[in-house]
Amino acid sequence: MLYHPVDNHGFDFSYSSMNTETPCLWPLGVFFGCAVTVVVLMMAVSFLLGQRHTGRVTGEPFESGMPVTGDARIRFSIKYYLVAMFFVVFDVEALFIFAWAVSVREVGWSGYVEMVIFIGILLAALIYLWKLGALEWGTLKHQALYRSGVKEKP
Repeated sequence: MLYHPVDNHGFDFSYSSMNTETPCLWPLGVFFGCAVTVVVLMMAVSFLLGQRHTGRVTGEPFESGMPVTGDARIRFSIKYYLVAMFFVVFDVEALFIFAWAVSVREVGWSGYVEMVIFIGILLAALIYLWKLGALEWGTLKHQALYRSGVKEKP
């Protein structure tokens, strides 16, 4: 029995019916247009229906009901930023691993080997950061005592 290209419930999947020269981009344009329209409409409605009042405390920051204390521009330790960067880096890798897990049957053994190499590189980076001390949160005195093996007195 010969294969007939229109045999699939009336849909023609033959190569002659496919246009490979120009990609079909109109759905992307419609999506972009709808997104821009929604944003413009939401901003216009909020401008038209929003409250317009200028009270004494309108411009002051709201701190969950607490009075404002101090300056908002305080210095944070660099460790907060380092932990945030480490979190982003290792969290993005979790997305790659999830994408691999979804397509594990299609990629086969080559995908498995590539993921093992990828996870090995991640573990090497984590061990490097650990040995470097980038994940330590104690004070310098506590870190020095910990490395020397001396227990700190309570």
